Formats: sequence, C-alpha cells, structure tokens
Amino acid sequence: MNNNNRFSIGEFSEKTGIPIPTLHYYDEIGLLRPEKNPSSGHRIYNYQDIIILQKILSLKFLGYSLDEIKNLLNKSSFTVDLNESLSLHFQALEKEKKRIEQSMKSINRVIRLIEEEGTVDSNLILNLIHSMRTEHIQEEWMDRHMLTDFKDVMEELEKKSEEEKFPLDKTIYQVSKEVKQLYGKPVEDPKVQRMIKNYVEEYFSFLGEDLMQKLADKKIEGEVDMQELENMTPSPFTEDEQKWFDQAMEYYIQQEETE
Repeated sequence: MNNNNRFSIGEFSEKTGIPIPTLHYYDEIGLLRPEKNPSSGHRIYNYQDIIILQKILSLKFLGYSLDEIKNLLNKSSFTVDLNESLSLHFQALEKEKKRIEQSMKSINRVIRLIEEEGTVDSNLILNLIHSMRTEHIQEEWMDRHMLTDFKDVMEELEKKSEEEKFPLDKTIYQVSKEVKQLYGKPVEDPKVQRMIKNYVEEYFSFLGEDLMQKLADKKIEGEVDMQELENMTPSPFTEDEQKWFDQAMEYYIQQEETE
C-alpha cells in the first residue's frame, strides 16, 4: 500500500518489527486501533500509529501491563502518581533481577556438580535445585518475622562465591546418596558416623569460625514458628530417613562431647 504514509498491517509489521498477531491483539483490546478500509475492512496504519506504538513499547519496557498502558495513553500529562508508580516498578524489577541472578548462579552450581559426578540421581539433584531456589524465600521469612539479628548472617552467606558454595553442594549431594545406601544400619556404624562427620566438617568449613560464633550468639525473641522455616527447607529424605539421620547426628554430637 504505502500511499501517503499509509501502511497495510504487513507493511506496518515489517516497519516496526511487531508481529501481525500482536497488532491484531492490540486492536482487539483497544490499545492500538488503526483505520479500517470501508470496503474490505483491512487495517490501515499511519505515522500517528507509529508514535502510539512507540509509547506502548516504552511503557511496556518500564514494566507496565497492557491495561495500565491503555490508561496511561489517555493521559495528556503525567503527575507525581506516575513517579510513584515508576518507583514501584523499579522495586519489582530489582527483585526480578535478583531472582534471575540467583537462578543463573544456581544453574552454574548444578552444571559443575553434574560435570564432576557424571551421572546424578534426578530426584536428588532436583531437590538440591529446590533448596537453592528457596534460599531467598527463607531470607524473606526472616524479614517478615522481624528476625533482624539474623539478617547480617544471611547477607554474609549470600556474599559467598560459587566457588565457596560448591564444596557444600557436593557434600550435600553425596550425603543424600549415602543416606539412601546406609539407611537402616545402626547409627553408631562407622560408615554412618563417617558420613555425618564429613557433612558436619564441610558445613562448619563453609560457615567459618566468625559466622559460627555469630550464630551461637543469636537469640530468637518472642513466639516464632521455626517449623514453618524448616518446612521451607526441602529434605531429600523420607520421613523415616530423616528421623534416622537426626538420630545419627545426635549420636555423633554425643560422641564429640564425651571426647
């Protein structure tokens, strides 16, 4: 078409890079309504539609929904309300950015673990991924319950590099495998206690003396349902395996205290 700066939907799509189905949808919801050919009913776009589309894409880039964009397009000027709205969108984007960065780090940790192990148990590796995913959820839980004393500990744990976190990831995976293999043996069995010892030592090594001391000094005040926090931390074990593991851990601690 392209007569006097008028475009068919195909030409407009090619010019703007917006897929034809998207233009159809924008028309249907009243976001971008071009003229219609009176005889054929075909859509006819012009340069004013390009300007409107640029506004749509700009607001979409800022994170607004199509409904919000539709309302904003009808405004001839913006007030302080937009500034407040932009601030909220910025906070939401910051949160999403943090989530994406965490996901990328978790993926790298899992890739490395699979590379080193060769073959991994799907249930155990998925549980480990889920554990990584809930790290920020546990931090939000502490914020919600005003456990500010633990905030500095959580922040220090977050600062640890992938290189520092990987040995613990590997140990958790190995212990998860060993529990499946050793479950049912007496908790005082040397193999069971060796497994617990490796787990404890790696965990303490990961935390370091300073963090261990900080955790020892922390006190929880008021009524807080710690079971809720524990439920956020996924276990790769069945209920019976978890009880057996806890008993093996208690036996290990008792033996350490007597030495």
